[in-house]
Amino acid sequence: MTDHAATPSGPDQATEKEPGLKTVVGASAAGTAFEWYDFFIFGSLTAVIARHFYADVGEAASYILALLTFGVGFVVRPLGALVFGWFGDQTGRKKTFLVTITLMGAATVGIGLLPDYDAIGIAAPILLIILRILQGFALGGEYGGAVIYVAEHSPAPRRGYLTGWIQTTAALGLIGALSVILATRAIVGEEAFNEWGWRIPFLLSFFLLVISLWIRLKLNESPAFKKMEAEGGARRAPFRESFAQWKNLKFVLLALFGTMIAQGAVWYCGYFYSRFFMERILKVEVSTVDMIMLALTLVSAFLYVFFGWLSDKVGRKPVMLFGMVLALVAFFPGFQALTRAANPALAEAQVSAPVTVIADPATCALQFDPVGKTAFASSCDLAKTVLSNAGVSYSNVAAEPGSLARVRIGDVEVASVEGEGLAAAQLTAAKADVEGRIKAALTAAGYPERADPARVDIPMVFAILMIFIVAATALYGPQAASLVELFPTRVRYTAMSLPYHVGTGWVGGLLPATSFALVAASGNIYFGLWYAVVFTAIAVLVTVFLMPETKGRDLDTIGQ
Repeated sequence: MTDHAATPSGPDQATEKEPGLKTVVGASAAGTAFEWYDFFIFGSLTAVIARHFYADVGEAASYILALLTFGVGFVVRPLGALVFGWFGDQTGRKKTFLVTITLMGAATVGIGLLPDYDAIGIAAPILLIILRILQGFALGGEYGGAVIYVAEHSPAPRRGYLTGWIQTTAALGLIGALSVILATRAIVGEEAFNEWGWRIPFLLSFFLLVISLWIRLKLNESPAFKKMEAEGGARRAPFRESFAQWKNLKFVLLALFGTMIAQGAVWYCGYFYSRFFMERILKVEVSTVDMIMLALTLVSAFLYVFFGWLSDKVGRKPVMLFGMVLALVAFFPGFQALTRAANPALAEAQVSAPVTVIADPATCALQFDPVGKTAFASSCDLAKTVLSNAGVSYSNVAAEPGSLARVRIGDVEVASVEGEGLAAAQLTAAKADVEGRIKAALTAAGYPERADPARVDIPMVFAILMIFIVAATALYGPQAASLVELFPTRVRYTAMSLPYHVGTGWVGGLLPATSFALVAASGNIYFGLWYAVVFTAIAVLVTVFLMPETKGRDLDTIGQ
């Protein structure tokens, strides 16, 4: 990486020394990696957080609620993109991302200090959600600022390569989060970690915040922004110019539907849903999943830079299309192969003793309860709840109206119990009875309660997941340069930040919870993949037919 930056224009040139490219890229990447670290700690500790903050609901419901809390941080990101995008286009890139990094750090430390449900009751999940909202709000402004800052310093022929270093910060943040979690587990022990040690990774953010602020305070404003300021004083209206003028709005829509909905689907399916799938459905030990994901992320970190560099040679569009198409082709067969590699006993049992729920459809509720208060008391619901919590895939067969539900496991049938109208104590006993008999039949048919560590084919699991990650990095690596090159300097922060955070925040952030809910609702452990597949397929069509190639554009002349 050559240590020089674009020469600034305007009166500051004589008095303000412009930092070199190494400093620009390094400082921007360090701060953004810190924010991703903060954001990903939560996703990596979903199971622990579920037990501490949603302790009064069932296992499946608490997990879904924790995933939804994880998703709340993503939902609010577009609002952060609008607010901080406006400030970034009006007051400058540097000031804005100093504010975002401070807000993110404070919210993350706050989660580490937050009392849990046992200590303060319902206030605990409410405060957790508020802090998660602050995290998402901050990240909504961070990414756009860092990417634009680097892109506006970069020479056009190397813009994909240099912004690729910002793209790799997501992987570096995840590496940091997983490394700290693994180290803390090893030092304090599993029991202590689950009790109080999970707070340590959040509290460490205070020190990372201080370091990141110190680094970023050494930076100056970007050359493109200073040039725009020096060349005129025309009043800017980022919202109106971005979203009320078709010349910019059409590219906002293309960025959203041609790139970002696929980015949210592919990246979060590859990195996060695959993790939840192994941990929650395949029942692989958490420590094993952590080590696999850490190794995977380490190997993949520089793929972002490689694909960014490749896009400088062949164009942004073909590289990103390659990632989307690879994901579409790989998801269903890949996750099925993942089951065979990570929990072969489960895969074998699904073939030799398929599970069927035979019940009156009118008595079967959707097995998804986002507030954790549905009783699920019918004979059908009692049976499906057991299967859902066990991560067992099942099919549905309609029975006669009013008949008692039963579960067929291979050639064996287990009758459920009707719980409607029972008193609380009787319903609890009925649930325990149904659960005990169904689990006994599952065990007899070869369904494992946990994945056998001795049978987990770790090299094969790694290879399968690597296919997903190659798809994600091919799409994500050139993406920053592509987004920056779509919009003029005067509205760039606002216009590119909104589609980025709608795509990754809404489509990506809600993917784990929605996909898991689709599995719980359908009974098919692979049904949740349709969420990622549909969004990615839409993006492929939009990119092929409507998305322009942007490689090499002059950032100062876009929109003129």
